[in-house]
Amino acid sequence: MPSLDFILPHVLPVMLVIARLIGLFLFAPVLNSSTIPRLYRVMLAVMFGLAIYPFTPELGAGIGVSTVQLVPLLFAELVIGLAIGLIASLPLLAVQMGGYIMGYQLGLSLAESFNPVLESNGSVVGDLLFYLAILAFIGIGGLEVLFVTMAESFRTVPVGAFTSGDVPLEMFVTVLSSGFELAIRIATPVMAVVSMLMLSMGFIMKTMPEVNIMSIGFAAQIVCGLAMLFAGITVVANVATEEVYDVLDTIVVWVRSFADPAMGGDPSPVPFSEMRGGVDG
Repeated sequence: MPSLDFILPHVLPVMLVIARLIGLFLFAPVLNSSTIPRLYRVMLAVMFGLAIYPFTPELGAGIGVSTVQLVPLLFAELVIGLAIGLIASLPLLAVQMGGYIMGYQLGLSLAESFNPVLESNGSVVGDLLFYLAILAFIGIGGLEVLFVTMAESFRTVPVGAFTSGDVPLEMFVTVLSSGFELAIRIATPVMAVVSMLMLSMGFIMKTMPEVNIMSIGFAAQIVCGLAMLFAGITVVANVATEEVYDVLDTIVVWVRSFADPAMGGDPSPVPFSEMRGGVDG
């Protein structure tokens, strides 16, 4: 029986590669969907890890660490994948939040139900915009950029080089703030229409009390709000796509910032269009 001892030195480096990929699969858009069974996601992470490992020369085989040192290494690798996946998903969650605000203003909050795909309660408008944002994310090549950036991170961020000071907290706060702004920008037109409609209803009720405006007020509120939403759906799509572009560009720049110029790396910011062109090519 042939000996398999030559595989043992590679077990630990492969585990670290897979740990980084698992972090990506936990939060990255589309990949974190509960419609994909967890076993399949683990199998995909293992498959991608085995495919990436031969092309990561920085991962020297036979890295010797104790059990106490292994846990921080695995956690650090997991944090890198979590950071990339979580930051990439924030624009999509912001679009969903904007839809939730719209639904609340339109009086559709009573129509909320548990969404097993998102594993949370969601409004009708919020889920609609969230799925549209996912389609836009896939259409602009977001998944390809995430995988290419993750593969490149093994060159710029070697195993064991990531420390607690490298956690992108500032970038996370910046993207989160931008996401809140995006949600308000998306919901503002509908909120404005609903506010104007409520003011008009108030004037009518005061000037003509005999008119039972409340009997048609809620229906008019929903119709006018949805009409405004569908009239500006193209603008919403453009704003959301621009935000996704900016966030993906931020992720690429963050990963490239770890490159060591002394080792031939290029830490200069790389536009998302250039990264996308490399993927499409």
